[in-house]
Amino acid sequence: MTVRKGKRMGISIQENMAINVCPGPIRPIRQISAYFPRLSPTSSFSDSLLPNPASGPSGASGDGGMLSPRSAAAAGGGGTLSAMSSMDTSIEIDSCDSDDNASLGTLEFELLYETATSSLHCTVIKAKGLKPMDFNGLADPYVKLHLLPGACKANKLKTKTVRNTLNPVWNETLTYCGITVEDMFKKTLRVSVCDEDKLTHNEFIGESRMALRRVKPDQPKHYNICLEHPPHLSSPTATSSALRGISCYLREWEREQQRNLEERGRLLLCLQFLPPSQMPEGDGQMEAKERAKGGLCVGVRRCAHLAAMDVNGFSDPYVKIYLKPDLKKKSKHKTAVIKKTLNPEFNEEFFYEIKFSELSTKTLDVTVWDYDLGRSNDFIGGVSLGCHSQGDALQHWIDCLENKGEKIEHWHTLTNDLPGSTI
Repeated sequence: MTVRKGKRMGISIQENMAINVCPGPIRPIRQISAYFPRLSPTSSFSDSLLPNPASGPSGASGDGGMLSPRSAAAAGGGGTLSAMSSMDTSIEIDSCDSDDNASLGTLEFELLYETATSSLHCTVIKAKGLKPMDFNGLADPYVKLHLLPGACKANKLKTKTVRNTLNPVWNETLTYCGITVEDMFKKTLRVSVCDEDKLTHNEFIGESRMALRRVKPDQPKHYNICLEHPPHLSSPTATSSALRGISCYLREWEREQQRNLEERGRLLLCLQFLPPSQMPEGDGQMEAKERAKGGLCVGVRRCAHLAAMDVNGFSDPYVKIYLKPDLKKKSKHKTAVIKKTLNPEFNEEFFYEIKFSELSTKTLDVTVWDYDLGRSNDFIGGVSLGCHSQGDALQHWIDCLENKGEKIEHWHTLTNDLPGSTI
């Protein structure tokens, strides 16, 4: 402060009070919103997110900048990723983040992943103390499930609606088919409770999100959680540098998952090679020479999470299979069309008379189509199985050849590439 000569330096009342009452740097009052939105206040990890006075205003990063996903991964055991892993294991099942979330109500449900059928079962039991949404002080609640990442209608399941209650009981099981072990490690289940309104739009009550990697295979996991508001990632200037790093990493991770999610659905196939000794007898249409060859039986069981191709948000799917190269052009088979669904169940089998030695030179092309009356059918996705395939398709083909006479089932991920288009 510069003071002109001959004038006396004076201190205002506000400055005097600030000096006497608040010696040292003024720190803002910490609020609940300053903590990580998913962390329980009773958890031991909450103390690690408190600002460290010795580290200065730059926070845990030390350089005052935002933590990128690469820098977070390079931090190792003391970085943001290790903090996130410890945070994930410290979340209590029966916990509420704040009084505001507690006013939305609680939800009780159970998750079970069956490895034998590659299915995820969610049993919605009941809710308690839901927030009133109607004029009569009650609500018409239902529960909606959504697998993240993923935005198609096939990823969304819904329970029935219970009328005029704040303590609904459902006892309803919703099942996702075609969920692989890889999906359990990278996907998150969003469970939301909504109020149904016939005249207006349905109203959102609260939600909760569970990482499926915490569900052990073939072991039911029980949840009794408080509903929360949708997660809100604060602006970088409103949180500490450590929380900014976590938010930045989560945003980048979600974008990467959306880019990698190019699949068009799942297909459950069953392959079985029948040796000549196991060929069916008594069929007049099958000659003795054909029975001596043996054959390949292809079973099209069902599809799951197909891409929506019609305006109504659904598809009319059917499956076509080819065994190539096909010189006589007799290997084409097609299932029936199932109307208006993204999770069709076919349970149809097709047979090819072929020698076992010829299978090494063959490729089985399986494609899923959307039937459209009066115009060209839309291609949904496909997969190729053979000795020149890769990944799960190659493994399924090898398992079929190594286990003669046995039915080998496997879920396959459909892709945008039309089988045989690049050959």
